[in-house]
Amino acid sequence: MTPGNNGASTPEDDDPFGYLYADGQANGAQPPSGGYGYPNSVNRVRAVGTRPYGQQTQNAQTTPYGQVPQQQGAYSRPNAHYAAPETLPGGAQTAQQQMPAGGGGRGGRGPNHKGLLIGAIAVVAAVVVGIGVAMLGGDKDKDDASDEVGTKPTQSQDSKPSPSASQGGAASEEELPKTDAKSLRLGGSATLAQDVEGAQSDGGIYVGNLNQVGSSVTWTVNGVPKDGAYTVFARYSTADEDQEMTLTVNGKPFGNKLNLGNFTHAKDGDFAKGWTKTYAWPTLNKGTNTITLSCEDGDKCNVLLDQLWLKAGQVKD
Repeated sequence: MTPGNNGASTPEDDDPFGYLYADGQANGAQPPSGGYGYPNSVNRVRAVGTRPYGQQTQNAQTTPYGQVPQQQGAYSRPNAHYAAPETLPGGAQTAQQQMPAGGGGRGGRGPNHKGLLIGAIAVVAAVVVGIGVAMLGGDKDKDDASDEVGTKPTQSQDSKPSPSASQGGAASEEELPKTDAKSLRLGGSATLAQDVEGAQSDGGIYVGNLNQVGSSVTWTVNGVPKDGAYTVFARYSTADEDQEMTLTVNGKPFGNKLNLGNFTHAKDGDFAKGWTKTYAWPTLNKGTNTITLSCEDGDKCNVLLDQLWLKAGQVKD
C-alpha cells in the first residue's frame, strides 16, 4: 500500500502518515484534524526535515495547521522525549552571561588564589635570576681586574725571566772559580816556567820543578756558593810513568792521592805531548777554601802543572 489515491477512500484512510512524505503530500494527503491516540499526543508532528534546531521557533509559522507550539505529554505535563529546547518558553539561551566583577573563578567561588600564587612565584624567580646575572657579571669584572694586575710585577717580584735548567748549570759553572799556574802560591822548590809548549795558562806559563819533596802549589778558592760536593780538575803533563801527589783540602789530606797518570803515553821526556787532565771529588764549604797539591814522601811528582778549576757536584768532564 502506498500513499495516494488507490480507490474511493481518501489517502489518509489508506496511510494515516502519508502526509509526512513528499509523494503523499503531492497526492493531497493531509494530517488528521483530531490527532491519534490520546488527546494532543501528536499535535506537533511535522513533515520530515521541517524541524528547526539552534533557533527560536515561531509559533504560528512552524505549525502546519495553526496548533499552539506547546507540546504536552500525557495528563498535561511537558513531554521530555519530544519537547525540544527551542520550543520551551523563552527559547534556547545562546548568549553567555558575563562573569561578575568580583566573583571570578569556578562557579563564583571567589578569587583564583592559585593563579595569583603562580604569578607571584614567577616575579620572584625573575628577580632572583636578575640578581644572579648581576653577581656573575661583577665577579667576572673582578677576575679581569685581577688578571690585569697579575701581569705586572710588584715591588717584591723580579721582572727578569728565570734561567732555564741548562742556563742555570752553565751560569753556575762559569761562576765557580778557575785559576792559572801563575796565580798559585808556590812552596818548596816549585817554580814558574814556559819552556814547554802546550800550556793553556795565560802566557803559556806553568809550574815546574815539583819533583822535590816539600814542593807544593796552593790555591785559595773564593766564592764557593754553598757547602757540598765539588769536582776539582787539574791540567798537567807527564812524559814518564804514572805519577801521584798529595791533595789537601782546608788543611786536611784528601782520602786518596791525586792520580796523575800518563794517559797520553808520552815518552822520553816529551812533555809537550803529555798534556792531559785529572780530577778529585772533595767536599767544600761555602765561601773560601784552600786546596794544596804537594810532593810528600813516597809520592811521584815529575809533572808540569798548568791550571786548576772547580765544577759543582761529582762529575768527570
